[in-house]
Amino acid sequence: MKHRGRHRRRRRGRALRATLAGTAVALTAAATLISTSQAAGGDNPGGLTRVTAAAGTAGLRLHEDLADRPAVDSLTRAMGGGVDVHEVLQSADHPMRDRSDCDAAETAALPVRPTATRAYCWDDGDATTTEWRPRSVTTSGDATADGRFGPDRVVLSGWTHDDRRSPAPAADRGLARIAFIDAGDPARLAYRWVLLVAPRDGGKDFAAVHARLSGMVWYQDKLIVTARDSLLVFDLGRILRADVDSDAVGRVKGGYSAHGYQFVLPAIGSYRLAGGACSGAADRTVPCFSALSLDRTSSPASLVASEGFRPGSTDRPARLWRYAYSSAPGREGLLAADAHGDVRAGETYRTDATGVQGVLSHTRPGAAGPDWYVDRAPSVGGRHGTLWRQTESGAKATICAADETHACWGRHTASLSYWPQTDELWTLTEGAIGEDGGSASADGRVLYAVRLDAVDGALE
Repeated sequence: MKHRGRHRRRRRGRALRATLAGTAVALTAAATLISTSQAAGGDNPGGLTRVTAAAGTAGLRLHEDLADRPAVDSLTRAMGGGVDVHEVLQSADHPMRDRSDCDAAETAALPVRPTATRAYCWDDGDATTTEWRPRSVTTSGDATADGRFGPDRVVLSGWTHDDRRSPAPAADRGLARIAFIDAGDPARLAYRWVLLVAPRDGGKDFAAVHARLSGMVWYQDKLIVTARDSLLVFDLGRILRADVDSDAVGRVKGGYSAHGYQFVLPAIGSYRLAGGACSGAADRTVPCFSALSLDRTSSPASLVASEGFRPGSTDRPARLWRYAYSSAPGREGLLAADAHGDVRAGETYRTDATGVQGVLSHTRPGAAGPDWYVDRAPSVGGRHGTLWRQTESGAKATICAADETHACWGRHTASLSYWPQTDELWTLTEGAIGEDGGSASADGRVLYAVRLDAVDGALE
């Protein structure tokens, strides 16, 4: 079964874009680097400020609801049993292009310094569509101590349907899907789409999940993703196969359909902010979730989060905080909840770095505490961003060798994920962003990794 929305290959169009983009890059490289640096490389945010007052942390409390677990059991039986991650990867039908096959706009989105150790570009239809935006990444390096999930090395990338100008039905807006990328052979990555759904009617049916996947963490066998004022939980042992190829989502005559996708991943529950609905328009007690990442160096391992604001509000400082994972038997991959189902935030900071798109906490061996890496978006579209490393004592950023400024990170990057076995920091770029926060174009989408020690070596 193939997704009906898959674009036809546009080799000729991509070649033309590459030629035009390459010419533009060649003519304006120096000017772009300087203006980019001035737009996004200044304004040192200084050290992190620890938040200890109850008013600053009370709104971060979550309440766990795993009521969908029995429904997923019923749905799994109704759909003929689950499918594991390995089987999804074995059916990967979208090859990724390595750096040598990426066009000029895509390679121009890569960081200036440090140099990416790996870089991949999407299959043609996904590289050019503005209906979908890639916003998050996590890997099997997060999931397990050896970096493999079963026999496989895997990268997951979360995408959201996010184009108000699209001719697609309004019901498609906010649809969420994940690219399951087989990363076993670094020279030949390929992926398969899986649609996120939620069980209905006690597990007799399912509906599409509508969520902005700006953050995503895979730990043990659970996947946690952002949904603005909540976190949704998925069990990667519960992937299901649709057996009817149609545009419908859910139970249909003859079986189950998933909008043309072959696989679905049903939610088993959620963590909702106990303080109620968030607001991305102002700095309130209750945050809207933005970026997520995993910190394996904390004890216990923790989910790290940052808050996000609406487009046009990126000049606001943001909070960074963490939730501990549970170590109780039977709660693998779930957060540490008390007897009432509440999950309280641990270490909490405020950063003066604005426009935060990604966050990572990591403690080096022998260090007194964690370093916080903050991916800061540029204030002007089409420019390189800045990657800051912050502690309570100060901040440093990667510095460009050419002009000694800080706008060295990728263009319009989102999400950070650390793979300990290779010491690589993974991220991706979204493409050009419009004034309303939507996609202006898909030019410049790339998935890449840099070594974390190279990031530290490039700091000012």
